[in-house]
Amino acid sequence: EVQLQASGGGLAQAGGSLRLSCAASGLTEDDYAIGWFRQAPGKEREGVSCFTNRDGRKYYADSVKGRFTISRDNAKNTVYLQMNNLKPEDTAVYYCAAGIYCIGVPDINEYDIWGQGTLVTVSS
Repeated sequence: EVQLQASGGGLAQAGGSLRLSCAASGLTEDDYAIGWFRQAPGKEREGVSCFTNRDGRKYYADSVKGRFTISRDNAKNTVYLQMNNLKPEDTAVYYCAAGIYCIGVPDINEYDIWGQGTLVTVSS
Protein backbone atom coordinates (compact mmCIF):
# COMPACT_ATOMS: atom_id res chain seq x y z
CA GLU A 1 0.00 0.00 0.00
CA VAL A 2 1.38 3.38 -1.02
CA GLN A 3 1.34 6.04 1.66
CA LEU A 4 2.45 9.66 1.53
CA GLN A 5 3.26 11.86 4.51
CA ALA A 6 3.59 15.60 3.97
CA SER A 7 5.31 17.81 6.52
CA GLY A 8 7.22 21.04 6.89
CA GLY A 9 4.46 23.59 6.87
CA GLY A 10 4.41 26.49 9.26
CA LEU A 11 4.39 30.24 9.54
CA ALA A 12 6.70 32.38 7.42
CA GLN A 13 7.00 36.06 6.68
CA ALA A 14 6.68 37.38 3.16
CA GLY A 15 10.00 36.93 1.42
CA GLY A 16 10.90 34.01 3.63
CA SER A 17 11.36 30.33 2.86
CA LEU A 18 9.98 26.96 3.86
CA ARG A 19 10.76 23.44 2.70
CA LEU A 20 8.00 20.89 2.51
CA SER A 21 8.72 17.16 2.57
CA CYS A 22 6.68 14.31 1.18
CA ALA A 23 7.82 10.94 2.53
CA ALA A 24 6.64 8.04 0.40
CA SER A 25 6.35 4.41 1.33
CA GLY A 26 5.17 1.40 -0.65
CA LEU A 27 6.11 2.78 -4.06
CA THR A 28 7.24 -0.30 -5.97
CA GLU A 29 6.99 1.01 -9.49
CA ASP A 30 9.77 3.08 -11.08
CA ASP A 31 7.40 4.96 -13.34
CA TYR A 32 5.40 7.35 -11.21
CA ALA A 33 4.84 11.04 -10.68
CA ILE A 34 4.71 13.05 -7.48
CA GLY A 35 2.74 16.24 -7.44
CA TRP A 36 2.36 19.08 -5.00
CA PHE A 37 -0.99 20.81 -4.73
CA ARG A 38 -2.42 23.51 -2.54
CA GLN A 39 -5.81 24.67 -1.42
CA ALA A 40 -6.35 28.14 -0.07
CA PRO A 41 -9.42 28.95 2.07
CA GLY A 42 -12.50 29.18 -0.09
CA LYS A 43 -10.66 28.14 -3.23
CA GLU A 44 -10.32 24.97 -5.24
CA ARG A 45 -7.28 22.74 -4.93
CA GLU A 46 -4.69 23.65 -7.56
CA GLY A 47 -1.56 22.07 -8.91
CA VAL A 48 1.75 23.63 -7.91
CA SER A 49 4.51 21.37 -9.20
CA CYS A 50 5.24 17.79 -10.21
CA PHE A 51 8.01 15.55 -11.42
CA THR A 52 8.29 12.12 -12.99
CA ASN A 53 10.57 9.60 -11.37
CA ARG A 54 11.47 7.91 -14.65
CA ASP A 55 13.12 10.90 -16.34
CA GLY A 56 13.14 13.64 -13.72
CA ARG A 57 10.89 15.93 -15.77
CA LYS A 58 9.53 18.83 -13.71
CA TYR A 59 6.73 21.33 -14.14
CA TYR A 60 5.63 24.35 -12.17
CA ALA A 61 2.56 26.53 -12.07
CA ASP A 62 3.26 30.02 -13.38
CA SER A 63 2.44 31.49 -9.97
CA VAL A 64 5.40 29.70 -8.35
CA LYS A 65 7.87 29.44 -11.23
CA GLY A 66 11.25 30.81 -10.23
CA ARG A 67 10.40 30.68 -6.51
CA PHE A 68 9.60 27.02 -5.82
CA THR A 69 11.80 24.02 -6.58
CA ILE A 70 10.77 20.38 -6.51
CA SER A 71 13.44 17.79 -5.82
CA ARG A 72 13.78 14.22 -4.64
CA ASP A 73 16.03 12.13 -2.45
CA ASN A 74 15.63 8.55 -3.60
CA ALA A 75 17.63 7.20 -0.68
CA LYS A 76 15.07 8.69 1.68
CA ASN A 77 12.05 8.12 -0.58
CA THR A 78 11.25 11.77 -0.07
CA VAL A 79 10.23 14.55 -2.40
CA TYR A 80 10.79 18.15 -1.36
CA LEU A 81 9.23 21.44 -2.30
CA GLN A 82 11.59 24.30 -1.54
CA MET A 83 9.58 27.49 -1.37
CA ASN A 84 11.50 30.77 -1.51
CA ASN A 85 10.38 34.39 -1.66
CA LEU A 86 7.05 33.40 -0.17
CA LYS A 87 4.07 35.65 -0.69
CA PRO A 88 0.86 35.97 1.35
CA GLU A 89 -1.02 34.45 -1.57
CA ASP A 90 0.98 31.24 -1.08
CA THR A 91 -0.96 30.67 2.13
CA ALA A 92 -2.75 27.34 1.78
CA VAL A 93 -2.85 23.74 2.85
CA TYR A 94 -0.27 21.91 0.75
CA TYR A 95 -0.72 18.29 -0.31
CA CYS A 96 1.50 15.80 -2.05
CA ALA A 97 0.07 13.07 -4.22
CA ALA A 98 1.23 10.17 -6.38
CA GLY A 99 0.10 9.46 -9.89
CA ILE A 100 1.40 8.33 -13.23
CA TYR A 101 1.78 11.42 -15.33
CA CYS A 102 3.59 14.71 -14.99
CA ILE A 103 3.26 16.30 -18.40
CA GLY A 104 2.39 19.80 -17.29
CA VAL A 105 1.05 21.61 -14.27
CA PRO A 106 -0.41 18.75 -12.22
CA ASP A 107 -4.11 18.02 -12.55
CA ILE A 108 -5.82 16.66 -9.41
CA ASN A 109 -7.74 14.18 -11.56
CA GLU A 110 -4.49 12.44 -12.59
CA TYR A 111 -3.36 11.71 -9.02
CA ASP A 112 -5.05 9.02 -7.00
CA ILE A 113 -2.96 8.62 -3.84
CA TRP A 114 -2.91 11.58 -1.48
CA GLY A 115 -1.12 12.44 1.70
CA GLN A 116 -2.58 14.58 4.43
CA GLY A 117 -2.05 18.29 4.06
CA THR A 118 0.40 20.59 5.75
CA LEU A 119 -0.54 24.20 6.42
CA VAL A 120 1.60 27.04 5.13
CA THR A 121 0.80 30.53 6.38
CA VAL A 122 2.65 33.53 4.98
CA SER A 123 2.27 36.84 6.78
CA SER A 124 2.75 40.19 5.11
